[in-house]
Amino acid sequence: MTEATSLQPLQIDVVSDVVCPWCYLGKRRLDHALEMTAGLEVAVRWKPFRLDPTIPPEGVTRKDYLEGKFGSLEAVQPMHDQLSDLGRMEGIDFHFDRITRSPSTVDAHRVIRWAEAEGAQDQIVERLFLAYFTEGLDIGDPKVLSEAADEIGLDASLISEQLASDMDRATVEADIENAYHIGVTGVPCFIIAGKYAVMGAQEAPALAQALVQIATGQTA
Repeated sequence: MTEATSLQPLQIDVVSDVVCPWCYLGKRRLDHALEMTAGLEVAVRWKPFRLDPTIPPEGVTRKDYLEGKFGSLEAVQPMHDQLSDLGRMEGIDFHFDRITRSPSTVDAHRVIRWAEAEGAQDQIVERLFLAYFTEGLDIGDPKVLSEAADEIGLDASLISEQLASDMDRATVEADIENAYHIGVTGVPCFIIAGKYAVMGAQEAPALAQALVQIATGQTA
């Protein structure tokens, strides 16, 4: 793999799930890292992951999900408090109390895939994070997904039609399986230049440093 040049942007594949609060934090930190490396030409692509593949297509109530995973709502509160504090530092307004459902995100990932062709992946990912973590919307609901797509300039009627079909469902599910296959066990995971993996919601300066080192061939 050659270093990035003006003719070949540095590819950053972000393996992420839109119900993962650390992924939202990671996105904002990536945004800030890219601001710090403004002279670096990059191409960011969002790749699907399911934080919990056991969630059924219709989703589950948030209360049942949290109690099943953590034992009680009280047990998860310290993590929510920590994330809320970290989020404020990155301009994220987490409102975990507004979330009523834990959805399957396969359909959300299908919409993110379709947005790539329109050059709007970053916008739809940001909109879906906001919808879920700040507005408490059910991003497993096709209507919510279509409205989110409309708000960032995609064709809502086309998105609705595609969601009602199985278009790209198998492809998205295969991409998710591939993430597991290559060893991604937690997200966000930033795969840079196709071969360097940066795991977790790294702080922006550290992420910016990694990008520059990889782009200039300074890695060990």
